[in-house]
Amino acid sequence: MKRLFRHIYLQKRFFIVVTAIVFSFLLSYMVENIFGAIKVLFYVFTLLLIVDVLLLFTSKGKLVGQRILPDKLSNGDDNLIQLEITNTYLFQVNTKIIDEIPFQFQKRDFGLTSKIASGGSKSYNYMLRPTERGVYSFGSLNLFAISPIGFLAKKYEFNLDQKVSVYPSFLQLQKYDLIAFTNRLHEYGLKKIRRIGHTMEFEQIKDYVLGDDIRNINWKATAKRNQLMVNQYQDEKSQPIYSVIDKGRVMKMPFDELSLLDYAINATLVISNIAIKKHDKAGMFSFSDKIENRVVAERRSSQMNLILETLYNLETNFIETDFSRLYIDVKRNLNQRSLLLLYTNFETLDALHRQLPYLQAIAKQHLLVVIFFENTELNKFATEKAETVHQIFEQTIAEKFIYEKKLIVNELRKYGIQTILTKPENLTINTINKYLEIKARGLI
Repeated sequence: MKRLFRHIYLQKRFFIVVTAIVFSFLLSYMVENIFGAIKVLFYVFTLLLIVDVLLLFTSKGKLVGQRILPDKLSNGDDNLIQLEITNTYLFQVNTKIIDEIPFQFQKRDFGLTSKIASGGSKSYNYMLRPTERGVYSFGSLNLFAISPIGFLAKKYEFNLDQKVSVYPSFLQLQKYDLIAFTNRLHEYGLKKIRRIGHTMEFEQIKDYVLGDDIRNINWKATAKRNQLMVNQYQDEKSQPIYSVIDKGRVMKMPFDELSLLDYAINATLVISNIAIKKHDKAGMFSFSDKIENRVVAERRSSQMNLILETLYNLETNFIETDFSRLYIDVKRNLNQRSLLLLYTNFETLDALHRQLPYLQAIAKQHLLVVIFFENTELNKFATEKAETVHQIFEQTIAEKFIYEKKLIVNELRKYGIQTILTKPENLTINTINKYLEIKARGLI
């Protein structure tokens, strides 16, 4: 009996009918000749309630539910969660579905309602967008079966304590991989850049077309074919491409619920995959007060899985970043000239000047690209209409910080250091653009 009552949930219709009967009994004290009718109404209600209990708890039917989760969730992306519900009752059932979503999403009002015919099944899909890496725990999938009478509901529980890990954005990786494969990169802002120079790795002789470098004309082939022929070269392959991630406190700043560190992690995963597809070696490491999470640049089948697992465990330690430590480690461990994509953030010109000597020293031996972020909240605030003197003063300060970001770009370029100043949401696209530009210009 205790088990029976534990699964009974009274519905809104039950309370409405009970309230109506109570008021009817009260009204019978003031109005003659209605007490008998009200008693009949009460008996009918009691009979229907008993029938409702019998339908839900003594029949052989039931609700069967299943939550279908992917093997892992992609951080910062919409992930599909599927629910499969089957009704084996001999009658149509109204269902309420309450899925216990991990606490990280802070969704306390998730619920679905539907009708499922006898012997029928229905699928329900919803999307979740995680913003933190780690293990997420789903609770129970709670199903409430309501008969056509609708006074009571019977509760069913399924899929207790399912766990799924949230990894760096592998969905973004798949998207850009497919776009690159179908040659549709230009639709996402990824542009072809005309080659300025070339390496000495010969590929083929081809017909001359307008725009080809006349210095590459092959005069012997031209004489044989009686038309202009040029030598075509391809990029030198298997160059080391390192993503260097600053995991100091400056990278904990959030934008659109994701930290700058997570934006850098997602971009690292994508650019590493593209570098390997372009026949380069991809690697990574992180730094703050010491160098950690090192993956040596290689071009092997297991490299992407190794990078993915390393990025999954990467966390900021909230301390000041030591660029001198980065310089010492690069000088000691990277003997071959490499492309270093440095993900960090500078808010002021003074912050850059403290680290500039180390960046210059690194740039002498390697091709260094410093990638840092626009403060999109400041940009939005600076464009709002100011109505008071105080707001004008605040917008002036905001514009000063925005302008200082541009000064940082100019200062780095003055010393021959490649830079990317980007909005967090455009980080991946802009990083790929810069990599393709560097490859096209033969800088590495």
